[in-house]
Amino acid sequence: MKRILMVALAATLATGILMMVGCSDDSTSPVNDGPGMIKLNMIDAPGDYQQVNVHIVRVEVHRSDDGDTNDSGGWETISEDTMMVDLLTLTGGIALVLADTLLDAGHYTQIRLILGDMNTVMVDSVLHDLEVPSSSKTGIKLIHGFDIASDALYQATLDWDADKSVHQTGNGQYKMKPTIRVVVDRISGGLEGVVMPVEARAMIWTVAGADTVTAWADTLTGAFGFPMLEQGSYDLNIEETAGAYRDTVLTGVGVTAGQITDVGTVTLEAE
Repeated sequence: MKRILMVALAATLATGILMMVGCSDDSTSPVNDGPGMIKLNMIDAPGDYQQVNVHIVRVEVHRSDDGDTNDSGGWETISEDTMMVDLLTLTGGIALVLADTLLDAGHYTQIRLILGDMNTVMVDSVLHDLEVPSSSKTGIKLIHGFDIASDALYQATLDWDADKSVHQTGNGQYKMKPTIRVVVDRISGGLEGVVMPVEARAMIWTVAGADTVTAWADTLTGAFGFPMLEQGSYDLNIEETAGAYRDTVLTGVGVTAGQITDVGTVTLEAE
């Protein structure tokens, strides 16, 4: 019954698994090839205004392999989802997903928000235009260096303090000088290896938090991979789904953030 349940679970997850087609003799190795993932969230702190509405039209990151913070590396768009956001609704544990996408591995130095011209603030139930200087051209730039590793997830939250950002000028106009703090939430790592013989059509599964995640050994090479796991220790359960081979378990396999742990080649014994 366990085998039937696990095979059914694996079938539903197999389309979401990225197979790793190589291995190394090292226990851990830096991730250099292929894209990773970036996820940016946004939150706010309570403020005295009734609404602070920002018109976000694009989110970008600046790539700079030499580690500088100028524009020589170029900007890459990670979201073009236009959204009107009342910052004051992003409190009490509520967060907005700004971007959630693949991104080439490498070093990045900045995050940039490009705003439209429909920014407003509500005071005493009256909606006022909110000027955000240069936001539609050069954007709101956040100097924040980070690395994207292949097959790893980088997740951060932009903590936008709307109350400190909005000011009223002497002539009654409202302007914003954004006060935003970048907080790193998580950097993931991963696992890879090879199961032999390939005729066993091995299914590999482990428990990550409250979830069971599953991978399949490649039918030609035996290679498998779990590209995005939080740092920690995992037990890898390896089960055959064809032929007659003994199942095995690798206990206490460590995952380090930003790295892929290679468990090497596991050979299943024939029954």
